[in-house]
Amino acid sequence: MSATPPSGLHIVEVPTLTEVVGLPITDAQPFLPPRPDSALPELSSLSSVDPGGETWTPDSEEQIRQKVLADVQRQVDRMFEYRVRETLSPALARLTEAFIRETRDELAKTLADVVRRAVAQEMARHRIR
Repeated sequence: MSATPPSGLHIVEVPTLTEVVGLPITDAQPFLPPRPDSALPELSSLSSVDPGGETWTPDSEEQIRQKVLADVQRQVDRMFEYRVRETLSPALARLTEAFIRETRDELAKTLADVVRRAVAQEMARHRIR
């Protein structure tokens, strides 16, 4: 790579995190906090708002509340199921592996015991003859 930029391009130095960068001076006014005596706009109450021509009633608020609650409950249920599956999958895999290992060990012990008894019976039968 060449150290000189292609023609028409100017290299601008990028400041590092340790450099202090001066801000350009503008004609902007400094920020002044609002005076306590300044008038605030008056807000209307929810009961006087008429969205879409419908009047607000406590029943409509309850319907909205129930709808929002149902939506949130569905989302919580989905997230809970996802988290349970995510958490239980590795645990169930470990438990399954341990169960298979223990079952194989017990089966091997049982099989060895069965073979030992069968051999003992067969040897006893041959001694009698």
